[in-house]
Amino acid sequence: MSERLNVLITGGAGYIGSILTPALLDAGHRVTVLDNFMFRQVSLAHVCAHPQFDVARGDARDESVLRPLLKDADVIIPLAALVGAPLCDMDKAAAEGVNRDAVLSLIKLSSAQQRIMMPVTNSGYGVGEAGKFCTEESPLRPISLYGRTKVEAEKAVLDRGNAISFRLATVFGMAPRMRIDLLVNDFVYRAVNDRAVVLFEPHFKRNYIHIRDVARAFLHGLDRFETMKDRPYNVGLSDANLSKWELCGQIRHHLPRFVFLEAPIGEDPDKRDYIVSNARIEATGYQPAYSLDDGVAELIKGYRMLRNAVHGNV
Repeated sequence: MSERLNVLITGGAGYIGSILTPALLDAGHRVTVLDNFMFRQVSLAHVCAHPQFDVARGDARDESVLRPLLKDADVIIPLAALVGAPLCDMDKAAAEGVNRDAVLSLIKLSSAQQRIMMPVTNSGYGVGEAGKFCTEESPLRPISLYGRTKVEAEKAVLDRGNAISFRLATVFGMAPRMRIDLLVNDFVYRAVNDRAVVLFEPHFKRNYIHIRDVARAFLHGLDRFETMKDRPYNVGLSDANLSKWELCGQIRHHLPRFVFLEAPIGEDPDKRDYIVSNARIEATGYQPAYSLDDGVAELIKGYRMLRNAVHGNV
């Protein structure tokens, strides 16, 4: 890597930020994190000794906080968000304010020369067509407030230009600011602690990606920004377009006593059901380094340490 950049990450103490921040520092960049530490996390304690790291406590919606932090930034990564449909539904105004409006503020306050790398969610695809892969050209039909706010923020960022958006698959893996409410993380937690899970709509499919491969996608985009910019990229494991039932089957390879059943009544409030093509980012030379099996094995070790529910968003 030739270019050393000043990177501003809003929400950089969250699940993804707690892995991405040290990865950027290790790559030689200077990183400033803005976070409100709403989960009282100390997920960046291990990088405070790094001379190229700085941190500010504040709200990503507050323009008086953003302005001085933006002054020296070459790259802006807006990670600050209320993540997931349940959390967004608990506070709809905050979801729109953080997920969309704070990004609009960044666009307004930044210069055209400053690069933006925006993580969004491939849940924007909503319900896909059976057997048909969602590509970056597929229509966006978000079915939750969370999905809608991220789709609106992505459109604003790409319309502004000098930007890349990453449409992340469902993320899994251990992190200093852990989330056990994400699907793979949740199912492995149940397999370890309860040895059972009851599935609603077990045939619903989605794509998955390891958290360290998310960080690698950002580094990949930084190194190839000029050739990749102004487009969205799906980021997922191409061999892991799996239904919930198939996912549980893979977990059972690691935990043979794990039992999973289809619920006889009821339904999942999360209706997302799609398979995703990651061909566009793979064509730029990006390949994930961590498989679903790698993640399950890692989570099993992690859950020998974690025995409480403070590590979720809801």
